[in-house]
Amino acid sequence: MRRIALAIAVVLLLAAGFFWFTRPKPVAVAVREVDRGRVEATLANTRAGTVEACQRTKLSTIMGGRIEYLGVKEGDRVKQGQLLLKLWNDDQQANSDLAAAQIALAERRSDEACIVAVNAEKEAKRQTELREKGFVSTSKEEAARTEADARRAACNTTKADVAQAQAKLKATRVEQGRVALYAPFDGIVAKIVGELGEYSTPSPPGVPTPPAIDLIDDRCLYVSAPMDEVDAPKIAIGQPVRVTLDALPGKTLPGKVRRVAPYVLAVEKQARTVEIEVDFERPAEASGLLVGYSADVEIVLDGHDEVLRIPTAAIQEGNKVLVLNDDRLEERRIKTGLANWEYTEVTDGLQPGERIVTSLERTGVKAGARVTVEESTKR
Repeated sequence: MRRIALAIAVVLLLAAGFFWFTRPKPVAVAVREVDRGRVEATLANTRAGTVEACQRTKLSTIMGGRIEYLGVKEGDRVKQGQLLLKLWNDDQQANSDLAAAQIALAERRSDEACIVAVNAEKEAKRQTELREKGFVSTSKEEAARTEADARRAACNTTKADVAQAQAKLKATRVEQGRVALYAPFDGIVAKIVGELGEYSTPSPPGVPTPPAIDLIDDRCLYVSAPMDEVDAPKIAIGQPVRVTLDALPGKTLPGKVRRVAPYVLAVEKQARTVEIEVDFERPAEASGLLVGYSADVEIVLDGHDEVLRIPTAAIQEGNKVLVLNDDRLEERRIKTGLANWEYTEVTDGLQPGERIVTSLERTGVKAGARVTVEESTKR
């Protein structure tokens, strides 16, 4: 009997050792305490937005020609009305000089014709007075009146010639405007296509020829960003926006929605989007940004302060979370409120201070599993 009891004890000891060494090892998990704070409902752009200038124009001459004058360089700041570029136009200048000379000639001829007309009218009046006194015949008076009318008509014709010559001069100046570029607003020259002496070609319809000068007013900037079409009904002018830029890591610039496009942009092989424009709330903070910077926008639809919240990544399908209970995981269903990519508001199912698992992607993390908490997440 003693030997049997000893054998049984040995077997039990071996079984206990086997169980001890083969039991599942605890899974290391990252946890997060349920706390209170602000939770917002937000929308984000589907693709990167772009910093744009409120005024930007790509200038090209109306007609082509050789560049005779180039008064700016890339990066130069210019004033409204400043001459930027002019093509060779000696022929137009010659036509303008000819038109100016024709005006001078027409004015002199007009002066001459009108002086003659005045004298003819005086003579007609004198002949009328003489006829009334019986010194001249009626036919002579009528001849003098006819001559005066003809001279007055000639005077008026020469005045019309002066107006015609002036119109011709104006037309030549309009033609000269077809070969010159003036700054339509104060700004900075971003790009110049062409050098002094080269031939500049305007952009014909349907042909994307680069503009001669790209002019930007960088004193006023905004962000243009594409939003998913399903989010469009939630977006309204005036909603607050947070703008972040890759060029300024860690910095957030406040803004407001200023425009929502009235149509959906459909581009092949891309999601349908609605373009929005965002003004910077404090333009001084945006000064120095370069036009063309990539930017992300986050529209704030609503917000709740001092509510229970958990990381959104900790929520499983069906609004379930894994709660740490001693060294075991417990599955619990929760009710949620506002949510964004970072936090979700919890309206029922959790209490402040409870710890939930955030490392759901790890093998073995499931309800009932025995776990250990990583040191960095114990607080």
